[in-house]
Amino acid sequence: MKLTRNSLFLLLLGLAALFLSGCLPQPESAPPLSVGTPVSAPESQLSATPIPQRPKYNPGELVDYTVISGDTLPVLAIRFNTSVEEIREANPIIPPDATTLPPGMPMQMPIYYRALWGSPFQILPDSLFINGPAQIDFDTSAFVDEHPGWLREYRDYAAGANRTGAEIIDYVALNFSVSPRVLLALLEYQTGALTNASLPQHLDTRYPLGHESRSHRGLYLQLVWAANQLNHGYYSWRSGRLITLNLLDDTIEHPDPWQTAASVAFQYYFSLKHDGLEYQHDTGPEGIAQTYQDLFGDPWMNEQTHIPGSLLQPTMVLPFERGKTWAYTGGPHTGWGTGQPFAAIDFAPPSVATGCVNSDEWATAVADGVVARTDTGVVELDLDGDGDPRTGWVVFYLHIAARDRPAEGTVIAQGAPIGHPSCEGGTSTGTHIHIARKYNGEWVAAEGTLAFNLDGWIAHNGYKPYAGTLTRFSQTVTASVNAAHQSFITAEKMEGSE
Repeated sequence: MKLTRNSLFLLLLGLAALFLSGCLPQPESAPPLSVGTPVSAPESQLSATPIPQRPKYNPGELVDYTVISGDTLPVLAIRFNTSVEEIREANPIIPPDATTLPPGMPMQMPIYYRALWGSPFQILPDSLFINGPAQIDFDTSAFVDEHPGWLREYRDYAAGANRTGAEIIDYVALNFSVSPRVLLALLEYQTGALTNASLPQHLDTRYPLGHESRSHRGLYLQLVWAANQLNHGYYSWRSGRLITLNLLDDTIEHPDPWQTAASVAFQYYFSLKHDGLEYQHDTGPEGIAQTYQDLFGDPWMNEQTHIPGSLLQPTMVLPFERGKTWAYTGGPHTGWGTGQPFAAIDFAPPSVATGCVNSDEWATAVADGVVARTDTGVVELDLDGDGDPRTGWVVFYLHIAARDRPAEGTVIAQGAPIGHPSCEGGTSTGTHIHIARKYNGEWVAAEGTLAFNLDGWIAHNGYKPYAGTLTRFSQTVTASVNAAHQSFITAEKMEGSE
């Protein structure tokens, strides 16, 4: 399972304040399929392979650990219940300016035992969870058409268009940046979508994934809910915010420190649905892991390094015109959906009126790139120029007006117009823009070792979503959904510009 070791490290101040509440962004041939025990089977028919448990380590004992793509020192310290200083002392080769660690690097981790550790069984590598480079050659429609299940004939109106089941899968995968294979495996595991001609009788057609909420009726919104929960688990583990899972029977477990974020994503998802033997089955070798392998082959044979060591953000500037003053209206909050990942920040132009109003102000490109995708309110700026939002650095803009929005394929220089701020797309009560970053399909946290850096302004989390600051040297700008004076920030003119 270990990866090849990489080389180590290389606005107008007098105008009325704009009221703005937070925005909420909203959704190949396969090996023969062997159908295992359905997750809905009576508990007496379920099995859960016993998994070896971790020993009770002595305080500070050094244990072997191999770096997983995307690991950072602060988060490893949280998982192993230790400190960055102790990790550095045990691994002096790590330089002071380490960002992401090189995948495959062997480490000695000082560990402090935490009771009630969960299963060390790993369900899926992280590179196959996200909608990144590993999904480029996957044709969802062709794959669904190869299977006799009900998903092949499924049609519904979703997100403003009539879509097939496969198109719904792809649309959710694109918005949440979750692998379409993951969504297919989940649908097969819970509903037999690829093998059963119809939904099992015990399932409600309005709520095929079992989340009975009036706001999530139908396959599309059920998948939106599922992708949101999976992402929340993945990025909460990735950021160090999740250390405890609360099961339905009021028992708790702490995910194993060696776990992949993808495995914890599934553990979190199924902790919302089951407990006891059912939960153990879901997250063990006979559960979703077996269904994924039956559909797509052994995932550990296709693991990739999607987050390299020493990753750095390209140079980026503030997302509005030079010399203009906008308000910083949203500190780190969700990139898409609700909850984690806290990948996005918001800016709003000055306005003489509150709420959703037309604006002639321009949002601008934070870096050179090509428009890889547009949708209602959405522009994705691809910085590597290949036009695929699943590869390289991508900057995701939301609430960009359809008026004057650039077409897909448009090459845009840093600082050039990318569209007007608006309320279009997602949910918003005030004209603004929402920007977030992805790298190889993975949302990048707005704060942390790869914090948003715009003209030297560094993003920091607040005590809750949308709170927080931007700092540059001794200057601090505080996010304010009401565009208070302390949220004003000016994009300074470049030297030599008029």
